[in-house]
Amino acid sequence: MNRTLDIAPLRSFVAVADAGGFQRAADALHLSQGAVSQHVRRLESAIGRPLVERRGRGSRFTADGEKLLSLARGILALHDEGLRSFGDEARGPIVIGSTEHAAAQLLPHLATTLDGSAPRYGVKFRIDRGTKLRESFATGRIDLALLIGPADDPRATPVGDLALTWYSAPGWTRPRRGDPLPVVAFDNPCALRDRALATLSHHSIPVAIAAEANQLAGVQAAVSAGAGVALLATLGQTPEGLVPRDDLPRPKPLPLALWTRQGVAPAVAERASDALRRLLTTPVLTEVPPHDFVLAKGA
Repeated sequence: MNRTLDIAPLRSFVAVADAGGFQRAADALHLSQGAVSQHVRRLESAIGRPLVERRGRGSRFTADGEKLLSLARGILALHDEGLRSFGDEARGPIVIGSTEHAAAQLLPHLATTLDGSAPRYGVKFRIDRGTKLRESFATGRIDLALLIGPADDPRATPVGDLALTWYSAPGWTRPRRGDPLPVVAFDNPCALRDRALATLSHHSIPVAIAAEANQLAGVQAAVSAGAGVALLATLGQTPEGLVPRDDLPRPKPLPLALWTRQGVAPAVAERASDALRRLLTTPVLTEVPPHDFVLAKGA
């Protein structure tokens, strides 16, 4: 019997795990849900065992599914690295994904570091929302991803904490005690929004969402116009037109991790994580050098 584990079904199978479901995997891979389901059935036919089982309204991997998932990651990593190994013409740029939070401070230095360690690759950035970055990372469209949150995955390396600061417009006056504090927030889901509201709630400060925006520029514009205060990660660099506030509760920093796609050269990942640790310990502020940025909605 000729049994084969084809690359496309394996990639769909891993995407189901990383994206959190068949429909999300299909969206991330630009396939129909039926195509992804068919890929999983082909793998089950090759293995001769069920890989996914129903659980309530959802589904989960069987023990054999978990075993194949681990093997699939290794197979895909070898496959992709094999394609990249055939000379410079087969190498694309290293794509680094990041949210907008502190990107202006972190990414220029990260690019400089990687230019020295992998000059034949080049560096490209994608600025996007965290959920979109995770989907792109899961499908191999991003090589390195700077993501806020716990590093509870073997592909994630903790690189430090993002300090958070409250900002307002110059001359903005805080409401009287007991009145709601107007807050400018990123659209949900957003780790900074959650941390801002949790910090104020912990200190029993009532809140009114005065403005919402999907991008950093929108948040800063609303704050600059006097709509309220916002919690931002700026590594000590005050945005133009804003002033830091020390009369509000100090929030806990947010953990930052570097996620590395399997197949990325270990030396590249190590240099990137070391550079980020240094920057988060002793921020160095500069302007962004001329690199190839791919911009999307970010927050």
